[in-house]
Amino acid sequence: MRFAARPSLAQPPVPHSAHASRPEPISDKTLRELWELVRWGSTSGNCQPARVPFLRLAEAKERLRPALSPGNVATVIGAPIPATLGDDTDFYELLPRLWRRGDVRSWYEADPRLLEETAFRNGTQQGGGVILATRALGLDCAPMSGFDAEAVEREFFAGTTIRANLLATLGDGAFDCVRPRDPRLACDEACRVL
Repeated sequence: MRFAARPSLAQPPVPHSAHASRPEPISDKTLRELWELVRWGSTSGNCQPARVPFLRLAEAKERLRPALSPGNVATVIGAPIPATLGDDTDFYELLPRLWRRGDVRSWYEADPRLLEETAFRNGTQQGGGVILATRALGLDCAPMSGFDAEAVEREFFAGTTIRANLLATLGDGAFDCVRPRDPRLACDEACRVL
């Protein structure tokens, strides 16, 4: 596995959304290390709703193919590990173990809108953690939302309370095949200090 160089502010970082990957496999040990980094990220009430099937087998990737937007097929199928990140709306069932400071489980049982919103917001936050952890381990990542969520749910989350949120490919980016990074908004364009 290679380790990405730390970018300086004077020189923009190399592109990290690797839309093409080298075929080097990713070990179970590395996937466990990735989750070990992700699981320590903050979520509201320590709810931890993210659920992540890592798709290594060709058969699993093929099950995902029909759900992909045409422009994402080559990126996803060619990656060593595509991950389908979902949010479990039954996360509150684990709160008696994960949040030991009082009964917050009842908040979600009483308010379905709060439940859905909390699962989505915090699952998305954990998805960001997957992206950062992947890069921290020296791998590259291409997060994407170009997929049919209902098809992903039918194929990978059937019979559960998990809702598809985003996809991310993990691998060693083939940056010689990738376009340069697109511009980003400057601080003054995106931020205000009030």
